Formats: sequence, structure tokens, C-alpha cells
Amino acid sequence: MEKSLKHRNLALLLLQARERVMGNFRRILNHHGLTEQQWRVIRAISDYQEPMEQWQICETCQILSPSLAGVLVRMEDVQLVERTRVDTDQRRILVALTAKSRVLIKQIAPLIEQQYAHLEQGIGSDTVAKLYQALDEFLAAQDKQIELVELPELRKTAATKKTEAAAGPAAARKKARAG
Repeated sequence: MEKSLKHRNLALLLLQARERVMGNFRRILNHHGLTEQQWRVIRAISDYQEPMEQWQICETCQILSPSLAGVLVRMEDVQLVERTRVDTDQRRILVALTAKSRVLIKQIAPLIEQQYAHLEQGIGSDTVAKLYQALDEFLAAQDKQIELVELPELRKTAATKKTEAAAGPAAARKKARAG
């Protein structure tokens, strides 16, 4: 079988690396009753050092808005965050850490730092430093406009035709106007 893809699957490698890293920290979070998403939210707000808007949390933590809504409801229920509307714009909501979250950070931080030390000891502090540097450079480069490939028009399958027919003539006219 001929190999049609020359490049390694970068996205998959990043996911595998993330899983390996998180495997070192997941038990600490579980021990303290936190999910990974909850910790990402707590860590992001703590690192930001002031309340964050929900869209900022979504962007920073890479959590989709509908998922974040559920996460924040559960975090608010267990008093890990407080949500307040911005006085000047009631549509905007700020999310702040509670005293309970700050205490939790103080309890977890030494364990997290100790685990990072074990990680550096296990794979080498130079490797970890190079990884940070490579990721920083990669993320910074993504701010530049990267050209996207032009996608070919897809042939309609029987399933697509059936779906379009079920949607009716109004949907077909709307699609024709848009295209």
C-alpha cells in the first residue's frame, strides 16, 4: 500500500503528548475532587489574576462555550467560582474565583510543582524547556496568516441528495442564493 501522506500527524502527536502530560497530574486533581476542565478554568483565572469573561475562558482553556456553561454552573454550585454581570453591559459576565478556590490552589500548587519537578527529572529539564520553547514559537507563528488549501467541490452522494430533497425547495433556493 502506497503511503499518501508524507507529514506525521501533528494534531495526533499533540493529543498523545497532552495525554501523557495530564497522566502525571490527573490523580492530583481527582484527589481534590476536580475535573481537568475545572482545573483549567481555576488555573486560567488564577494566572490572569483577575476575573475573566466567559469568552476569555473559552479561548484560554480551549473549552467550547456550551461546555463551559455547564462547567461553570457545576463550579458555581460547589462554590468554586462566582459569576457576576458587568454593570455597564448586562450581557457580559465576569467569572471570579472564590475563597474556596484560592484555598484549593494553595493545597494543590505544591503537589503540581512537585509533579513538574518529577516530570523534568524523568524526561530531562532541557527537554521540557525545549518543549516549552517549541510550543511558544509554534503558537506565536499561528498568529500569522497561514494560507489555507482550496477545497474541491464535493460530489453529492445519495444521502446528501435525500437530505436536500427532504429539506424542500425553499432550502434549495436559499442554498443556491448563498452559493
